[in-house]
Amino acid sequence: MSARGKARKRALDILFEAEMRGQPVLDVLQAGMISADPPVTAYAGELVRGVQAHRDRIDELLGRYARGWALDRMPAVDRNVLRIGTYELLWGTDVPDAVAISEAVLLARDLSTDASPAFVNGLLAKLAEAKPDLLAEGADPGGDPAVAASPAAPAAPPAGDGSDES
Repeated sequence: MSARGKARKRALDILFEAEMRGQPVLDVLQAGMISADPPVTAYAGELVRGVQAHRDRIDELLGRYARGWALDRMPAVDRNVLRIGTYELLWGTDVPDAVAISEAVLLARDLSTDASPAFVNGLLAKLAEAKPDLLAEGADPGGDPAVAASPAAPAAPPAGDGSDES
């Protein structure tokens, strides 16, 4: 497993642990960094903090694109694998979409049900396909959803601005 693959697994462990214990994610991350057993790499910490920072948007998108599956009815491993994959797809500026999807599928294959890899692959592929529209809706790849949605950074030029006239 690659260093980033191990970081994704560690991030999944932290997100899963926080959910199962009902503890704040960042508290579990901090405790993991202090105990360092297993170590929390910089990338694992970035993933956990990124998922947490964008959790509402990620969960909204997963709920919207997972037709027939409510987020709270998904296996907890799948839910958190999908959160990491969605974060990497939309906010992970140095991770190609195919890599984010492939790595999430591998985690699901290794840690969840037999049906999970196909489910994770299909849902993340839908999100990757919709990525341009999702970014225009407010998932700024720089990490601040408010930037893409702010009036200072419109998704498209206003109608009637004359830009399409010669």
